[in-house]
Amino acid sequence: MLVLLWVLAPVMTAGAATARSATSPDLYQELDLFAKALHFVRENYVETPDDQELLYGAIRGMMKSLDPYTTFMKPENYKELQLDTRGRFGGVGIEVTVRNNRLTVIAPIDGSPASRAGIRAGDEILKIDGTSTKNMTLGDAVKKMRGKRGQKIRLSLGREGRKSPLQIVLRRDIVKIQSVREIEELGEGLAYLRISAFQQDTTDALEAALNRLEKQESGLRGLIIDLRNNPGGLLSEAVTVSDKFLSEGVIVKTKSRSAPAQERYSQLDGTRAELPIVVLVNKGSASAAEIVAGALQDHGRAVLLGTTTFGKGSVQTVYEIGEGAAVKLTIARYYTPSGRSIHEKGIKPDIEVAIKTKAVEVPASDDEVEAELEGEAETVEVEVDEDLQKQKAIDYLRDWVAAGKKQSFRRYRG
Repeated sequence: MLVLLWVLAPVMTAGAATARSATSPDLYQELDLFAKALHFVRENYVETPDDQELLYGAIRGMMKSLDPYTTFMKPENYKELQLDTRGRFGGVGIEVTVRNNRLTVIAPIDGSPASRAGIRAGDEILKIDGTSTKNMTLGDAVKKMRGKRGQKIRLSLGREGRKSPLQIVLRRDIVKIQSVREIEELGEGLAYLRISAFQQDTTDALEAALNRLEKQESGLRGLIIDLRNNPGGLLSEAVTVSDKFLSEGVIVKTKSRSAPAQERYSQLDGTRAELPIVVLVNKGSASAAEIVAGALQDHGRAVLLGTTTFGKGSVQTVYEIGEGAAVKLTIARYYTPSGRSIHEKGIKPDIEVAIKTKAVEVPASDDEVEAELEGEAETVEVEVDEDLQKQKAIDYLRDWVAAGKKQSFRRYRG
């Protein structure tokens, strides 16, 4: 189970803050209310409460009153987060968030049990092993879905267009994320590569792949970058990946309440500033993936093809608060170079191509994936094997390169 739901800013400790936000002086006086409530619970509750759990619960409630991405992490949850950035863990391989008060799938991870079972971006996880996810925190949901390889887990999913939940039983596995993968030479100097997440080594892996492709006999004349079902990850990697194809200008803007708006600019020489690029996006492209897509689209460096992205446009910073615990706090929202807000809107592609689906019989193998439908025939809509979006991208890129114009997409299109 992966939880790279945030665009990760530098981790900070509570003592690192140099400025105290403007706060009503009455607030700290009113903390007496909390002290009184704590006193009555400790003295009069029917069972002896755990003081640490009382404190954790109070912090968790405070974070929950803000937004779905602001969370409190117990020491074990904070360790899980640190494992996520390394890209290897035991679970089912689903990136989740809370949207409209429901636990929602951002994207399944490539090659994971969730991906093999056909779980999609936008599916709502209604129950985990029979336990309702209503009012469940992201941290608790992650903990319930993580586990040892081979252990079973049952998910009840709500899916758009379905009247009843889809019940899927998965076997947990070791999920290893390879951020740059499926590198293909398409002939005539054209190439395809997929970026499945933005991790600590993504930019280096991308540079290595591009160098190898440029050494092929016909060189590198056009590139397809697949960001579909990429749930995001590290802000720093999104910026440096974008920078590989930009020679100048703003990559992303961030705006917060307590600091002036910040802009991150292209820093490297744009050695591939004229390379024709098609970027594939869909509903599962989120966060850092949207930063890259938005930057390349705004600068006219790429044509976006697919469907509208997820719309996760907020920045979180992790603050360590002591004893191994931490809080992940939303501190800003990000905007594309032209000032577009992505939050809860997403990025609309230049060329919209929907994925085709077809009705198939539900798999029911105890050794692999068990699925059953409640109250309906045992069929489910799944994506067809033929990747129409990818083929459209290849066709478009071939036409673009054949035109022989080393120009931006917008100039080419015009």
